[in-house]
Amino acid sequence: MTDPQATPTPDQAPESGAADPLTQVQAELAELKAKSTELADQFLRAKAEAENARRRAEEEITKARKFAVESFAESLLPVTDSLEAGLTIKDATPEQIREGAQATLRQLTAALERNKVIAINPAAGTKFDPHQHQAISVVPADQEANTVVSVLQKGYTIAERVLRPALVTVAAPK
Repeated sequence: MTDPQATPTPDQAPESGAADPLTQVQAELAELKAKSTELADQFLRAKAEAENARRRAEEEITKARKFAVESFAESLLPVTDSLEAGLTIKDATPEQIREGAQATLRQLTAALERNKVIAINPAAGTKFDPHQHQAISVVPADQEANTVVSVLQKGYTIAERVLRPALVTVAAPK
């Protein structure tokens, strides 16, 4: 027969060395709570880091907008200096004034080009481009239809974006 003491009672731990199921579950729960706390902490740190990065990026954008015109203004200062110097000459001849104006225009053109402001000045016979040209009138001409006849006012692009279209007259269809 079997020994009645060989069977463990419910309030005794089994002799096989296996832990009580309740203790096992409690240990698992504690481990999962620790893992959950660790993940929550990692999440909050990552969220804070993302927020900091976003805020730094916004500050950089704000600074870039605020000071973007700085280099452009800096490149125009010599042009201002030249104009002021030209105005101080009291008895300038028309030839001197013209030379000074041409030199100042060269300075201004160079400053604009350094800042990626490029003139749109299509040659006669260039195909009309509505993205870069604005037709003021259509005139009869001895050239292909829808081509530029003359430029009334130059246009300008800035970093390949049209700042102002060139005002042109266009050849009428025959």
